[in-house]
Amino acid sequence: MNFTLHPRLAADTVALGDLPLCRLLLMDDAQYPWFILVPRRDDAREIYLLDEADQQQLWRESALLSRALAQAFGGDKLNVAALGNVVPQLHLHHIVRYRTDPAWPAPVWGRHPARPYTEAERAARIAALRAAWPELGSILGRGLS
Repeated sequence: MNFTLHPRLAADTVALGDLPLCRLLLMDDAQYPWFILVPRRDDAREIYLLDEADQQQLWRESALLSRALAQAFGGDKLNVAALGNVVPQLHLHHIVRYRTDPAWPAPVWGRHPARPYTEAERAARIAALRAAWPELGSILGRGLS
């Protein structure tokens, strides 16, 4: 399989590694715990167009990530969305929201310019996810080091 991440996703995120189906990305915006799952299937644009096994695997990976985010970051709401209006490649956003975050209660898209992570902030965000999802380290290998 020859998977290529859309250039916009590649520019706006940090790749953390690969789950069985999806590439796990961290959005480079320190204002929110914001992770993205991208199924490694060429030309995938919509969930319903994935075969049944891939649909089920995507939901499994999304549920695992969602549980880990809830445990690691709490939050008042977890937004999970597959929009694709700007980036046509199928990707599933997982954004922990707080009543105190800069965009609350509106969607995060286009509200405020992204604030890129410092290296220390990014390491802390990833460490919190790893602590909540210990299996992640072995699944992703060196991507989360």
